[in-house]
Amino acid sequence: MKSTLVLGASMNPERYANKAIFMLKQKGHEVFAVGNKMGSAHGIEIHKEIKINSVDTITLYLGKSNQVPYYDAILKLNPRRIIFNPGTKNDELERLAIYNNIEVLHACTLVLLSIGEY
Repeated sequence: MKSTLVLGASMNPERYANKAIFMLKQKGHEVFAVGNKMGSAHGIEIHKEIKINSVDTITLYLGKSNQVPYYDAILKLNPRRIIFNPGTKNDELERLAIYNNIEVLHACTLVLLSIGEY
């Protein structure tokens, strides 16, 4: 199974990032979570900083301006792909990802998981 970093994680069960953590875990994926508040969601610790060395997929739940502080950490992780969920479009980060041979998807993680295309 693919390891996934949920960037923009939330403890609020109404947020899509929270729902993604639940569904990723339910489908057997290894999940890491980074958000603006420490806590946990569905048994996954939410950190304020990226504390891992590698990951297959980063799924974004942050708006463009909130992504900027994470650029270096994202590129250092060198994920296989970045999923830009609805509302997270960022041409600058997309260009950086493509330049660094990181696949870019404009999709909804929840939909990809639900149709078996994750």
